[in-house]
Amino acid sequence: MGYFDDEKNVEAYVKMAEGYDGRALIDVLKKHLRNGSTVLELGMGPGKDFELLAESFQVTGSDNATAFLDRYRARNAAADLVLLDAAKMNIDRRFDGIYSNKVLHHLTRVELKESLKRQGAILNNGGIVLHSLWYGDKEEEMSGLRFVYYTEETFGEIVGSEYELMEATRYTEIERDDSLYVVLRKR
Repeated sequence: MGYFDDEKNVEAYVKMAEGYDGRALIDVLKKHLRNGSTVLELGMGPGKDFELLAESFQVTGSDNATAFLDRYRARNAAADLVLLDAAKMNIDRRFDGIYSNKVLHHLTRVELKESLKRQGAILNNGGIVLHSLWYGDKEEEMSGLRFVYYTEETFGEIVGSEYELMEATRYTEIERDDSLYVVLRKR
């Protein structure tokens, strides 16, 4: 059983995430993708960023926890949502962009490398990837969840040759420079 298969953990996450969204990250994505582009969001959680993405893009939301998908479908039955494991990327659709906000840090470094490779396979040529992660060079587990931190260098070591690195920028979410976003373009 995964951490977010427990409704108490889902509820705790929803409360913890109040007041946070990826508006600034989505503004970065808008610089690289034209309005109306197709975007896959990995790990949509309660759906805040999904709604912001939908203002500019044709967005497909995904999560590996059915509880998040079910909760969002109860509010918006017409939303394009899929159950998706971000490590395996088991989806046969193609997209202009892929976005995640503090999701891929739950994967091991090996899983992230494989995920990025698979993401490249479902991106249209010239497609854009924007992922945010916690900044640092450590791994830890909290409440049964893995957290892998990245620097510009450690993330760069994982990126395959199918991508061009467009941006790797530190930013502040809670503490000064505690986060990193990376923008990649499929070659």
